[in-house]
Amino acid sequence: MPAKVAKSLEPQVQEEPPPPLPKANSAALEFLATIGKEEVELLYFSETLNMISENSQILGEYSLDIKQAYYQGLDGNITLSVLVHATSRGQLEEIPCGTSISGYVSWNLETYEQHHHEFIKFLPLPIDKKITLLRQEEDMLITRILKEGEENLGFQTIRVGSQQAEALVIEQTMHSDEDIPLSWQYYLLPDGHLVKRIQVGSPFCCIITKLPVMREEDEFEPKPVFEKKPLDWEEDAELFSIFRDRKEELQASHSTYMRHHPEAQTLISDFLLFLLLRQPSNVVTFAAEYFGPFARDKQPLPPFHSSNRPSPFRSLETSSPFVSYAKLEKMESFSEEKIGENSQEES
Repeated sequence: MPAKVAKSLEPQVQEEPPPPLPKANSAALEFLATIGKEEVELLYFSETLNMISENSQILGEYSLDIKQAYYQGLDGNITLSVLVHATSRGQLEEIPCGTSISGYVSWNLETYEQHHHEFIKFLPLPIDKKITLLRQEEDMLITRILKEGEENLGFQTIRVGSQQAEALVIEQTMHSDEDIPLSWQYYLLPDGHLVKRIQVGSPFCCIITKLPVMREEDEFEPKPVFEKKPLDWEEDAELFSIFRDRKEELQASHSTYMRHHPEAQTLISDFLLFLLLRQPSNVVTFAAEYFGPFARDKQPLPPFHSSNRPSPFRSLETSSPFVSYAKLEKMESFSEEKIGENSQEES
């Protein structure tokens, strides 16, 4: 019997234990505990910054907005919180890319909900990544979606009912770290109509039963341009007719009013006569003094009063043809004292 050869045992590789979870620094926790609503409210602002290359060329922009907002949790409770939204968009070697982050945080800077979106439109393999963080009691639920590429399968002829049509086929694939990738194929008509949709690996598909009427691009006629013409109402027959009718209407209304109120004509005639007799240098002040006694809220004058009463329409410090009331009172009191002294001397 041939001798049995002992099989060499393969060395067993021990699995490395998972790395320990990171722990927060005690000094950092103490610092976060000192932050309150008053400190966070000082951070409210909105600003946009330009991204500039070494040769001072603008490549994109970065915007940040921090403001107060209301957050509704999974339990339906509404909490006053802080909304932080930051967006960065630009070009990296002529390739469009961007990142946006928005989230709700508490006054102690605890995250309630956060959305992170990152994309790069690189033609061979565009990437679109979305990460969502959602607080559930003491845990954080993380959802990540990674989309890589869109494969163009070109044009294909498909049959819809009794008709055939040329459709553009686009394939979309979504990858996941925990599950198999998922792919879909979309069949599009030249005007954008979706006529067929297939999920790769599924026994079913979605397809229309009748071809739609193809939409044509609308052609818009240019707007007519009208030149501005100077408006001369005297030469325009319609405007001149409106002016003449309005003029006659006002003249008839004024004549009717003056016929029903003859005292107005008498009052105006009296004022003009008085104005021409006095011929004052300031016509406006003279008219105010003339019509002042006709005011409804004017208080009645005392029965014995000087005819040279002060005018409320003139400044006492400026020169005036009228004697001020204060000066008149001083003159009257001075005259009474003189009369009293003369009487005592005669007695």
